[in-house]
Amino acid sequence: MGGVASIPTDPSRKVEVISAGYSRTGTVSMSLALAKLLDGPVLHGGTQILVRDDDYCKTWIKAYEARNAGDKEQTLKYVREATAGFVATADLPPSDFMAEMMELYPEAKVVLVRRDPQKWWNSIAALTSRTTPWWLGIAMAPIPGWRHLPTFAKEYSRSTLLLAGLTEKTASPAHNEKVRSLVPKGQLLEMDLSEGWEPLCRFLGVPVPDEPFPRANDAKAADEYATKVLLKVLGVWVGIFVTAGITIYSGLSLWRAKIFQ
Repeated sequence: MGGVASIPTDPSRKVEVISAGYSRTGTVSMSLALAKLLDGPVLHGGTQILVRDDDYCKTWIKAYEARNAGDKEQTLKYVREATAGFVATADLPPSDFMAEMMELYPEAKVVLVRRDPQKWWNSIAALTSRTTPWWLGIAMAPIPGWRHLPTFAKEYSRSTLLLAGLTEKTASPAHNEKVRSLVPKGQLLEMDLSEGWEPLCRFLGVPVPDEPFPRANDAKAADEYATKVLLKVLGVWVGIFVTAGITIYSGLSLWRAKIFQ
């Protein structure tokens, strides 16, 4: 999806910065910016879910299930496991677990990127409609690393659509208000991506890089990756049908040969 696909090598490291904006609020740009500013791996949720193994995706699914069941201890356990070793996070699932993230990393600085609520709703609605077709679970079943994506997409979509009233006018502001209520004012920066490096670097206490602020198109990156996923799924199923066809043909040939001996 264009984000940072790094994998931690030191699980003792803790999250220092949380980009708390919901998906489609410049999360790819923020993850790239944080990767530039911080000395360590950055978790861009959408990218990690797509490039990591089955167990990583299952860990986030278990976190959703534990939270839905009201099991706080297990929820914290799975969120801690999924974020261990990263120095920063962006996008879902971490931004969907802000209460748990702040409990696990109470000293983390939080960045909230603002976006027009109507544009955000249009973008997120288009995303959820593409990631939850009924046939996705069947199509992904034979593919290691992706077979749990449909279940994750279902949990993600349910969480998204349950946001405060299910309307384009209230969903994004409700998430932002939740973040504000959870994060101490001194640890929270609200900004627009158009402001560039200055407010972010000032907030984090780091020098401003001598290069343009990353400008990644989240929607375009997601669509391009979705195309790659569908092409791989198609290739796997073509291989399955070809192999099955050859096996059946070979079996019939042997059976006929024995009959006519």
